[in-house]
Amino acid sequence: MKLTEKTTEAIRAAAPGAAAAAGAFAALAGAGGAAIARYTMNGHRQSLEEALRWQREHYDISWYPGLKKKNYLFTCSDGYELHVQLCEDPKTAVSGKYVILTHGHTDNRFGTLKYMRIYLDLGFRCIIYDLRGHGANQRTWCSFGIREGRDLYELICDTLERYGTDIVLGLHGESLGSSTSIMALGYAPGVDFVVADCGFAEIAPIIRGGLKMAHLPASLARLGSAGAKVLYGYSYEEMRPIEALPENRTPILFIHGAEDGFIPPSHSERMHEATGGYSELVLIPGARHAASVLTEPQLYADSVREFLERCGLAGGDEGPEAD
Repeated sequence: MKLTEKTTEAIRAAAPGAAAAAGAFAALAGAGGAAIARYTMNGHRQSLEEALRWQREHYDISWYPGLKKKNYLFTCSDGYELHVQLCEDPKTAVSGKYVILTHGHTDNRFGTLKYMRIYLDLGFRCIIYDLRGHGANQRTWCSFGIREGRDLYELICDTLERYGTDIVLGLHGESLGSSTSIMALGYAPGVDFVVADCGFAEIAPIIRGGLKMAHLPASLARLGSAGAKVLYGYSYEEMRPIEALPENRTPILFIHGAEDGFIPPSHSERMHEATGGYSELVLIPGARHAASVLTEPQLYADSVREFLERCGLAGGDEGPEAD
C-alpha cells in the first residue's frame, strides 16, 4: 500500500509519542520485574527464636538442650560466613558418621531439629547451619540453590577436612534445603547419601504457583525472571537442581508429602527418574509441604533407616564412643 504524503507526516508526528509510550511501558515492566524478583528472592526470614519456638510447639525437642554441641563459623570462598553447629548424643554417637542437615526457605538451622533425632538414634553426629541469608547470617538474597549449593559443597569439603576423609557423610534437606543438597551434587562432593525431602526440580513453576496463590497473574513470573537476571545475575530458569542429577552417582532417597500443594510431588518424581545413581521415592500419605515427618513420623524414620541399610550405611560396628 502506497502512503500519501499526509499519512506519512501523521506517522512521523505520532512517532515520538509512540516511542515515549513504549519507553514508559518498558520502564514500568522493568520496575515490576525488579519488584517481583526482590519479593521472591528476599522477604521475611524467621529468627532463631521464632524457629525454635515453632519446633517446640510442633515436635518434642526436649532432648536438644542435653546434646553435646560445638558452634563455629565457616567462611565460604567469597568471604561470606555461615553459622554452623555440630550436635551429638554421647550415648548414641558412632565413630565416623556425620550428616549435614539443611533447612528450608525463610527458616534457619533450628528448622532441621525435627529430623535430627532420626540420625542421632542411628549413631550420626549432626551438622546444622544457616543457609546464606538466613538465621544468624548476614542478610542477602536467595538464589534458590545456585549460591547455596556451592556453599554446601564448600561446607562438605570443610567437614571432610575437619573430621576425616574416611568418614560416612550424608546430606538431608527440606524444601530449599533439599534442592540445595541436589545442587551440591553437581560438584561431585563425594558424600555417601542424600535424603531429599519435598525439593523442587526447578523454581520457575513454583514461583508461578505462588503468584497464583497471591491472586496475581502467573505470567508475571516472566517479568520476575528478567528482573532477577538484571538485579542478581540469575534468572528463574537457571535455578534448576534437576540438571545436577544425570551425572550423579550418590544414592538419594526422595521423600515428598502426597498432599503437598506448594511443591507438588511430581518434582521429586521427576528427579527420582533423572538421577544417574541409585534412588528411592517415598510419598507420605496425607502430608502437606514440609510436614511429612510430622504427619507420619514412624514411616519417615523407617524409610530413612531402611534406605541407609540398603546402602550399607546404617550399621556401626565400633559402637557408641566413650568420652
